[in-house]
Amino acid sequence: MTNKTYTALTAASGVESVLRLLEGRWKLVILFHLFGGQVRRYSDLEKLIPDISQKMLAQQLRQLEADGIVIRTDYKQVPPKVDYRLTPWGQALCPALDALLTWAESRNSLI
Repeated sequence: MTNKTYTALTAASGVESVLRLLEGRWKLVILFHLFGGQVRRYSDLEKLIPDISQKMLAQQLRQLEADGIVIRTDYKQVPPKVDYRLTPWGQALCPALDALLTWAESRNSLI
């Protein structure tokens, strides 16, 4: 890991790039269900996130996979079996999201 020095402009640009990776109503919810080394089948994620449509779940998982955050494993069997887990880079996102939750919880004590 490098200790890159940021300017206001490069930091803003970097944050914007990260937010683009995570944008979408359901991506963070999906990630929280995969943190801690969890391996989830598509049907498990459907049950854990009941308000998401099948189309949206598939789309969000494809985007997370394309961005290198999630690994999709297709077992090529009948009946079909596919599961999802975080890449090491995706798992490394957990402390940052925990810090965001802590920050959000601190709002009332700081206001």
